[in-house]
Amino acid sequence: MQMPEPDASILAAKPRVVARLRAALPGDAVIDAPEELRAYECDALTAYTCPPLAVTLPASTDEVSAILRICHDEGVPVVPRGSGTSLAGGALPTADSVILGVARLTEVLETDYADRIIRVQTGRTNLSVTGAVEDEGFFYAPDPSSQLACAIAGNIAMNSGGAHCLKYGVTTNNLLGVTMVLMDGTVVEIGGAHLDAPGYDWLGLICGSEGMLGVVTDATLRILPKPEGARPVLMGFDSSEVAGAAVSDIIKAGVLPVAIEFMDRPCIRATEDFAGAGYPDCEALLIVEVEGSEAEIDHQLGLIKQIARRHDPVDLREAADEDEAARIWKGRKSAFGAMGQIGDYMCLDGTIPVSSLPFVLRRIGEMSAEFGLDVANVFHAGDGNMHPLILFDANTPGQLETCEALGAEILKLCVEAGGCLTGEHGVGVEKRDLMGHQFAPEDMEAQMRVKDVFDPAWLLNPSKVFPLTVSAPRRERRAAAA
Repeated sequence: MQMPEPDASILAAKPRVVARLRAALPGDAVIDAPEELRAYECDALTAYTCPPLAVTLPASTDEVSAILRICHDEGVPVVPRGSGTSLAGGALPTADSVILGVARLTEVLETDYADRIIRVQTGRTNLSVTGAVEDEGFFYAPDPSSQLACAIAGNIAMNSGGAHCLKYGVTTNNLLGVTMVLMDGTVVEIGGAHLDAPGYDWLGLICGSEGMLGVVTDATLRILPKPEGARPVLMGFDSSEVAGAAVSDIIKAGVLPVAIEFMDRPCIRATEDFAGAGYPDCEALLIVEVEGSEAEIDHQLGLIKQIARRHDPVDLREAADEDEAARIWKGRKSAFGAMGQIGDYMCLDGTIPVSSLPFVLRRIGEMSAEFGLDVANVFHAGDGNMHPLILFDANTPGQLETCEALGAEILKLCVEAGGCLTGEHGVGVEKRDLMGHQFAPEDMEAQMRVKDVFDPAWLLNPSKVFPLTVSAPRRERRAAAA
């Protein structure tokens, strides 16, 4: 994976840039000591590292604005960072960039239960948004597996989803408004505490823009009343293809569970050892959860179990109580961490039509054999958002490169099956060189023109999303013009 050479003039200007940042921020809000910068040299895509020029930790929108004004004046690239949980290298710095971390922006600014909204600073973690409203009987729906740690800023940047996105949608479906700071320090308000806004869909443009258009400092989010009840059912099958066919049939039947989650044997074994969830011994497992009143739950699960039986499940059982339901979900939420105990892995994020699940799962198995690397599958099956985990040994020469090559082929397969390169992890650096496989040159040109408008000098989150062959020359031209 190639990154551009750092700008020598910016590296030489580090003392002046750091001095200006320290003058504008509280004393401990600027980090430039080499040993302290190591903590920010990568995100959760740990295969690639690069210490930044400096790190800033603002605690207000005004401080974010001051940082961006200084960096804009100095021509210094800025890498926005939430909690660093990005799996696509979205927060990977360059050596000549300043990281702008939002970890200190954690306040709840407003709650309005009548209008079902909460406004929070974007350094607040995903799970703590629900924590702020659950005593009043509400919750925030998007629930990435990293929700204990991931920040709302990163959720907005990557349009994150989670297990319950099948019914409630992803971040863009639950985002009502933002305060955003542009690269020159200008503060703009977009949307607000209402269901829709007139004119252009600016929120739709910003959500999923991977920190390339501006830095979102606070967000107005939709909160929902907790459902009356919820209950998951476990389904074990003899093969991944059969489990995929069961998912397709459930969706085709018009039943709308709140979640359909998939795990194959390698993942089942790892999570069972890790969490003791009581998963069956099988090749593939589905967790299907429905919610509503007891009568609604019984009716929906009755239909779902009827569909499952057509596929000869080796195990089919409902959670008997809340404790068992919690164990079932603990296993799924722990899957990535459990796999990490086994060894190194790269987590992909392709999305496909649900009807293509059996074919794509079969081809992934074939590709795994061709490349000689095991692949474990755990993903949001209800909306086709796949997360193949490619297992490799980072200490064995050549295995990382083989892993990347296999990952590229799997993502190309997703596009060829009618899907796309990413569902919720973003493009970052991981998938940028595959963008031409999904988008024609004129499509990428249209996207880059949007970047030109919001960030004329191309200083925000450099070297991400677009292949360097097209973005590097453009950035040089735009920076010179600016």
